[in-house]
Amino acid sequence: MLSESHDEELEYFLNISLTEFEKIQKKINSSFYEDAVNLIVEAEKNKCRIHVTGIGKPGHVAGYIASLLSSTGTPTYTLHGTEAVHGSAGQVFPGDVVIAISNSGETGELKATIQALKNNGAKVIAVTGKPDSWLAKNGDAFLYAGVEAEGDALNMAPRASIIAEILVLQGLSLVLQSVKKLSHQQYIKWHPGGSLGQRKDEA
Repeated sequence: MLSESHDEELEYFLNISLTEFEKIQKKINSSFYEDAVNLIVEAEKNKCRIHVTGIGKPGHVAGYIASLLSSTGTPTYTLHGTEAVHGSAGQVFPGDVVIAISNSGETGELKATIQALKNNGAKVIAVTGKPDSWLAKNGDAFLYAGVEAEGDALNMAPRASIIAEILVLQGLSLVLQSVKKLSHQQYIKWHPGGSLGQRKDEA
């Protein structure tokens, strides 16, 4: 049975998360995204592509962000974090941009992937909670998505850090959408199914 202790745990998680997000909010503005946006816009001008990758939970974030970016004017591909060094790196060409997500910025498998991609001429946008990490130092652009606490007693399972990564990358998608002047009409064309497809009369 659930008890008051569970309510306390939930309240703790929500309070920690809100506190961490307020800290990130103070860092986010247009200049926060400038380097990342410039890399992506320049790559697209040169007919290059955008990819997102991560290991573990950030790998699931990568799939969502690739879908979000694609649906808002920046076609993006998911790159499997570990398969990349077993042939999947072939989907990334010189000049392409890879958004790499890692809370620690020190994950061994991701290091190997990023090194291989950079050796092949890719540019890297590092999304990590550790500004002094290997990933941050080896990225061509850096987006801070860090938290001091995950929001539970163990402070181990990625909770607040995952939401922080999503928040920061949603912001990137928003800035790119604005830069590209995505119209309501175009958005509806890319979403012909479901409830969005029924809103053509609003376009």
